[in-house]
Amino acid sequence: MTKTILASSVAVLFAATIAKSFANNDLPDLGTAAVNTFSLEKETVYGDAYMRVIRSSAPVLNDPVLNQYLSELGNKLVAHATGVKTPFYFFLLRNDEINAFAFFGGHVGVHTGLFLNANTESELASVLAHEVTHVTQRHLARSLEAQQKSSTATMAGLLGAILLTIAAPQAGMAALATTQALATQSKINYTRLHEKEADRIGMQILVDAGFDPNGASDFFAQLATRYRFTTTPPQMLLTHPLPESRITDARNRASLYPHRYVPDNLNYQLAKARIQVRFSSFSDQAALSLFNTQLKKRTYTFKQAAQYGKALALFRLKQFEESEQIIDELLALDNDNLFYIDTKTDLLAQKKSYDEAIALLESQRKLKPTSQVINANLAHIYVEAGQPKKAIPMLQDIIFLDKQNILPYQIMSDAYRKMGDKALEHYSKAEAMALMADYKGAIDQLNYAYRHSEGEPLQIARIEARIRQFREADRSLEALK
Repeated sequence: MTKTILASSVAVLFAATIAKSFANNDLPDLGTAAVNTFSLEKETVYGDAYMRVIRSSAPVLNDPVLNQYLSELGNKLVAHATGVKTPFYFFLLRNDEINAFAFFGGHVGVHTGLFLNANTESELASVLAHEVTHVTQRHLARSLEAQQKSSTATMAGLLGAILLTIAAPQAGMAALATTQALATQSKINYTRLHEKEADRIGMQILVDAGFDPNGASDFFAQLATRYRFTTTPPQMLLTHPLPESRITDARNRASLYPHRYVPDNLNYQLAKARIQVRFSSFSDQAALSLFNTQLKKRTYTFKQAAQYGKALALFRLKQFEESEQIIDELLALDNDNLFYIDTKTDLLAQKKSYDEAIALLESQRKLKPTSQVINANLAHIYVEAGQPKKAIPMLQDIIFLDKQNILPYQIMSDAYRKMGDKALEHYSKAEAMALMADYKGAIDQLNYAYRHSEGEPLQIARIEARIRQFREADRSLEALK
């Protein structure tokens, strides 16, 4: 068991070098990485690679509307944090478990279950602020440095176990238990210190960003009540212990700030409704019943969110006319809302009203030229409307602003296929596979691209260079398995 964990951990460790190799074709020496001070550069490299591994093995959401909402919320908090040394990247995992986690390079993962269980945006923001603090205070790196007297192999096992704990707490805890050099009690105390620090600094970030400081204690109390007598707590409580003193501390800390009324955010409730309908265990009919009940009994926070959830459920049940009627009413109240625009686009695409969809999105693009939601939707509509060439520039814009986004490569591949450009179709597929750490598959796609690039020397040179990079990365990975 231990050998298997360490082997997989070493594979994860190597994957972290890939991003750097793409930049300069120079793989860093991993032999002493674990016993040196864990630099910010190493954190960035490891974070990039672990994100690729996550994409290959976990249900990462490629939903532009939810991704843009989460990124804007997360970066609003980051803007009020101190000690920010790396860019932040917020992403969603489709998982009903209540959990959020942070790891190297400013990556913060959020389970959809967190939206399902947080009542307000301030509650959700309190969790994100906590995770942002884990990054700014370099808690993972500090954990490693606290063990730097251990042997290289054991340190590799510790790093792998920490990363495994982030993604799969129960497996990760087992891995930590098998790391011989780990002083169990001191490690627990060290973790508690990190949690206290993240709670304290996270609360300040939360308040400075304009959220309710009671969001943290309210969410903690809700979790404590729900799981007080359960034998299987949610993943978040495995990685973030919740003793009664922590709830009390959060309440006491919140009481130090002046009382102020912080209204909830409509967009949070729209995001929650979207997740309830599209990315939860609710059946389509159950989701429709949920929002019908909210509207009938007026138990909603925002009527618009309940209406939006109902429209989404009706869409999934193929009751398109009724769905569109609700969305049109919502757009009449707020014609710039991206949640409504996205669903209106889906409705127009469903009935092949491409010209109307293009007109709507082009007008919005003039107002929001960098919006991932607008650009992704418009690119998709152009591809569906038989105008794939027009989709390429906006997909390139998305990639320029978010190089970790796999969705534009997927749409781009479809666009090039419809244009009859086999070389760039396969090249786009290769880039998507590389983002999921599937280097063998990426090399195969590049070989296909090479065969279709005859007479284009610059494109051939570009493909050859990428093949060399992927081969080097793949050979090194295989050597460490």
